[in-house]
Amino acid sequence: MEIDPLPNGTGATAATTTETTVPTTAPTAASNTAPSSKLSQLTDSLKLEHQFLRVPFEHFKKTIRANHRSVEKEVSAVISSVADVADSNELSKDDAVLSLTSLVSRLQGLKRKLEEGNRTENLHAQRCRTRLDHLESVDAENLSEWNNIRVKRILVDYMLRMSYYDTAVKLAQSSNIGELVDIEVFQEAKKVIDALRNQDVGPALAWCADNKSRLKKSKSKFEFQLRLQEFIELVRAENYMRAILYARRYLAPWGATHLKELQQVMTTLAFRSNTECAKYKVLFDPKQWDFLVGQFKQEFYRLYGMTVEPLLNIYLQAGLSALKTPYCYEDDCTKEDPLSQENFRKLAMPLPYSKQHHSKLVCYITKELMDTENPPQVLPNGYVYSTKALKEMAEKNNGKITCPRTGLVCNYSELVKAYIS
Repeated sequence: MEIDPLPNGTGATAATTTETTVPTTAPTAASNTAPSSKLSQLTDSLKLEHQFLRVPFEHFKKTIRANHRSVEKEVSAVISSVADVADSNELSKDDAVLSLTSLVSRLQGLKRKLEEGNRTENLHAQRCRTRLDHLESVDAENLSEWNNIRVKRILVDYMLRMSYYDTAVKLAQSSNIGELVDIEVFQEAKKVIDALRNQDVGPALAWCADNKSRLKKSKSKFEFQLRLQEFIELVRAENYMRAILYARRYLAPWGATHLKELQQVMTTLAFRSNTECAKYKVLFDPKQWDFLVGQFKQEFYRLYGMTVEPLLNIYLQAGLSALKTPYCYEDDCTKEDPLSQENFRKLAMPLPYSKQHHSKLVCYITKELMDTENPPQVLPNGYVYSTKALKEMAEKNNGKITCPRTGLVCNYSELVKAYIS
């Protein structure tokens, strides 16, 4: 998503150096006069959207693996049954017919599974192709429409991450971008998240089993943390013998790599759930379930190659990083500055300050410095000049302004104030 900068002269500031007079053009001028430049910017920003292709591709691979395991299991069972019938010397004719009928029925079921699996794989392959076609369709003529779709995709992504599933589905349907967003993938995650919020680890453990090899490759601790929480719940319910049996079966295998955490959790058998000892009391805190939800989201994003932060936040931070200066946090910060709003300030808090204060804006017309006493103003074509120069021009031409570089004629009232920090 390209975030159109506010007309504040920021782009011009970055283009000037200390005490140097150069033609100063705001970002909007480039966007209006240089489509190729826009396409170049788009290419750079798409590097942040690797998940646009990665997510359906990972889902495609996951479907193939699941279908392969299912078919392999069924084929193995059929071959085993055939071998049993072939090795049996005392099988009657009726029993043989019954066994063969059962095998035929099982093979027919396997055929249906193969056909269903093939349809599912084709759907995922088609989704990957649709997204590739969407990326290839962008050109200078449809860039505005393409960016509009892109904004909606990013909004759907944000809504899904914030659990606004119904709203995300409605926006995707109304915009006809169902193939370009990952609603199905997030709905899969929703089942696990809802279960964890209801203090049920079953769906989460099933998810871990489905993705065991990949979680193991990334050295994930998520399954271990789920097992610990299930043990804690048994202790909370005072099912101590059951908790011990559970620990022997599910926790002991983790002892070689997570002995310290295992020892701490096993000690709760002695301290019990009503302990006041902070080290063990925290294990019974209901917020542990919120921690598991957060941990699952991180593992889920990593599994599908998604960014941990929503794309909307990333793009907003990219824009805010160019605007953030110490002046933005002062009481007299202009209301035209996005960072005058508390939500934007919070989002920009971890970002470094822009280095704009090392630059100076020099008016192209008067060659005078543009500052708070002589602030810059932006013409409709995006070019920036000083207030002093533009006022003098307007007074001499009945309120008309003529851009000395492009020849554009406009009214003084059409100018937009820019701010500098």
